Amino acid sequence: MASDTCEACGEQVKIAGGIANLWTLENDATGGMTLEFDSDGSEHFLCFDCIDRLPDDPTAADVAGLDEE
Repeated sequence: MASDTCEACGEQVKIAGGIANLWTLENDATGGMTLEFDSDGSEHFLCFDCIDRLPDDPTAADVAGLDEE
């Protein structure tokens, strides 16, 4: 299973799927997702805990603010 680092809290997050899960038939869940912002074209990978801390209709500035909390 692959992993990536949450850009806000720095935790390693599991990413399910891909070729590793194809052969093992593991049913592991992904722990985060990439948010894409049309306003500035930026992408940010966040864990679900950090996504929950964002306001409704977040911006890239809100994601940057998570680092400061």
